[in-house]
Amino acid sequence: MLAMCAAPVAALLAAASLAPLPFSVTHPGLTADVLGEHDGEPVITISGAPVRDPSGELLVTTITATSPDATVRLADVIGGFVSADEAVMPREAVYPVGDSTEEIREHNNAQMRESQDAAVAAALSYLGLDADDVTVELDLGEVGGPSAGLLLSLGIVELLAGDGAGGDLTGGRIVAGSGTIDADGTVGAVGGVPLKTQGAGRDGATVFLVPRDECADASANLPEGLRLIPVATLRDAVASLRALDAGESVPSC
Repeated sequence: MLAMCAAPVAALLAAASLAPLPFSVTHPGLTADVLGEHDGEPVITISGAPVRDPSGELLVTTITATSPDATVRLADVIGGFVSADEAVMPREAVYPVGDSTEEIREHNNAQMRESQDAAVAAALSYLGLDADDVTVELDLGEVGGPSAGLLLSLGIVELLAGDGAGGDLTGGRIVAGSGTIDADGTVGAVGGVPLKTQGAGRDGATVFLVPRDECADASANLPEGLRLIPVATLRDAVASLRALDAGESVPSC
């Protein structure tokens, strides 16, 4: 009797192991210094105002996921759950819009364009500059989505004003982070923060700016030597970086 029951169970398990599952396996992606170049082109180009030549770096962080049309099976999901540098997420959490790779790419690019516009508006507003006099162009190549907004705004502030007292906002450090930004400077939550901190640590960052509501997520598997600083606005981020360089108290997760 047991043998008779075991056979169909084994068959079901075998079928489940081969069936495609509605998940994506993700891992740390590339980073890009918004103060430098990406794919051979400047990430930030400013005209109409003097531009500084800062030291340090401001790294946009990303995650890489299995493509929307990839087949993810049980073994992939199990491997992702047990790996320290991978995560398994529902496919709709990674690709919430569109069924084809092209539709998703167009959606992500549209989000990035909106994010870039908001990043410019937030930075110029913070600095009290008029967009009619100062022109900012942003280019992150194929990096899509809105999560680079905070770092792009900080890059504009760094290039135009630094720390406001003649020094660098980064203090010469490699600062990484992630967060959406609205035109009023409000920083919003993003996905995949634990993987993004892994990418930041891999690429030499010692500071990671994280949306305040994602402190707990960011603290999971945090690379050694990477300091988390929670922020809710662009103004928070600038103030915290200034305080860090001055040796003053800085918020932490």
